[in-house]
Amino acid sequence: MGGLFSAYFHMTLSFVGQMLDELSILWVLAVAYAAWFPRRLYPSFIKDRSTFSSLVLMFTVVTTLFSFVRPAANAYVLNCFGFHLTCVVVAEMQRCSDQKAVRLGKLSVAMWTLAVSCWLSDRFGCSFWQRMNFCYLHGVWHILIVMAVVYASTLIAFLDASYEIPYCRPALQYWPCDNRWALGLPHIVLKGTTKTRKRC
Repeated sequence: MGGLFSAYFHMTLSFVGQMLDELSILWVLAVAYAAWFPRRLYPSFIKDRSTFSSLVLMFTVVTTLFSFVRPAANAYVLNCFGFHLTCVVVAEMQRCSDQKAVRLGKLSVAMWTLAVSCWLSDRFGCSFWQRMNFCYLHGVWHILIVMAVVYASTLIAFLDASYEIPYCRPALQYWPCDNRWALGLPHIVLKGTTKTRKRC
């Protein structure tokens, strides 16, 4: 759905399109946080996932309402989410021994860094890039941020599965091929027992 809203916004450049585009991203991030954010990283006053999910929901609703008051702040709020997620990935990779997960973490951080660099350069150096007749940085940002989100969300889901259902022996693989240097779509496979109920 977010892709459709993004396409609608970039075709019309309307305020409604901008809000649909940015708010769909915000809500996708909120759902990912609520579902997969590692429990051991919760603030000390939160004891379970339902409380954490309620807090994420409350923050997302407030941010959504605020976005109608200050729409220009949306991009910065979304980049703050991205920065926090990147910090979580870096912290988790320092504890991780699975080399595929470490590689996926490095790729997601690299993609996010490149994406934000393109966004900042486009945002604050637009006239320079117009003089250079290169007006594609925003498009490059979209491609890189989608790749970063796919890699990071798969990694966070993998780490969550490793913590919550370790007996299922979760592992990372890439589609269409899974050799050492494959660049593809990462996904999680469960190599262990079929007992997959997650504790909440």
